[in-house]
Amino acid sequence: MDRFTSSGVAGVRFVAQRGILRPVVWRLVRVSIRGQDQIRSLDAPYIAVANHSSHLDAPLVIGGLPRRLSRYLAAGAAADYFFDVQWRKWLTTLFFNAFAIERNSEGKRSGSSRALLERKVPLLIFPEGGRSKYGEMGRFKPGAAALSMATKVPCLPIALVGASAAMPRGVNWPLRGRYPVTIVFGAPMLPQDDETAEQFSQRLSGEVRRLHETVQPMPVRAQKGIK
Repeated sequence: MDRFTSSGVAGVRFVAQRGILRPVVWRLVRVSIRGQDQIRSLDAPYIAVANHSSHLDAPLVIGGLPRRLSRYLAAGAAADYFFDVQWRKWLTTLFFNAFAIERNSEGKRSGSSRALLERKVPLLIFPEGGRSKYGEMGRFKPGAAALSMATKVPCLPIALVGASAAMPRGVNWPLRGRYPVTIVFGAPMLPQDDETAEQFSQRLSGEVRRLHETVQPMPVRAQKGIK
């Protein structure tokens, strides 16, 4: 059985995501969603790319997308953390339909992302590679852009605003007080004919930053007290 494309597995995951994960997250933070009109005509496969500053990020993207776009969405997760312990691997797989991404460039699982897209499985990738320390957005690595160029699959830019304040790096649970968090969807993007992967990646990064700043400016070391 292919867990990425199985309708039965997707049904179990739906119960986990919409019956447990989304209600818990939406109760702990105040979520607003913008840009739904940008994704009305979007179909799978696609590559969702978002800024990354909190463990809330993947639950927010999955919970914020309409069911037709999130049903088979597979989230890239660091192999050296989420797949190193069996219980963590099981939970990550259950809630996020996760696939392993190598952060150390060993390439042990190279090709898995492309294979998933070829099976029409949409992907969620955080091009910064890891969570930013203080909520500021780092450089986008060109992997997602190169993947889009190789497969002719559009990238969906998503800005996550306020997640770092609600659950900063270094804490294991959202802070008390139901911090406001905003999900902003942009228009799907494809590479231009004369673009390199690095140039397309920079354009994606610029669009995510622009979307973020429609809500608030990108923070710069705003969480200095959190280690």
